[in-house]
Amino acid sequence: MCRVSGTGIPWLQPWGTRQVDVVGLRVGERPPFDFPGLWLYDDRVAVIHVTGLDASDPRTTDSGSVDHIAFRAEGLGAMRERVARFGVRAQEAIVPRTGDVQIFLRDPSGVKIELTFAAAEAAAVESLAAGRR
Repeated sequence: MCRVSGTGIPWLQPWGTRQVDVVGLRVGERPPFDFPGLWLYDDRVAVIHVTGLDASDPRTTDSGSVDHIAFRAEGLGAMRERVARFGVRAQEAIVPRTGDVQIFLRDPSGVKIELTFAAAEAAAVESLAAGRR
């Protein structure tokens, strides 16, 4: 049986344990972001990203303990075009260590969605864009 341990954040342990024991997820690898948290995996995919930020931290914005829903995605160039075409507010970030590109946006009900594109795809998109200049 999997247990959350060693997080150093007391409230993360029961939260993670519930998801592991009840839902059947497992705690897995998380890049070295500059804030505490844990990622819960379904098989090999991190499906829940939990942050350990205090509510007074400005990075928490309007999200709760479950910060967002994450999806692995393909088609970075097409996604950027759709975001621009529809005027969707989005933020991009690079994942430490992996170089993957994340696009964060909100669904109509305010839930934050993360779309993560492989670093290799991002490099190919950037290379193609550079060739057009």
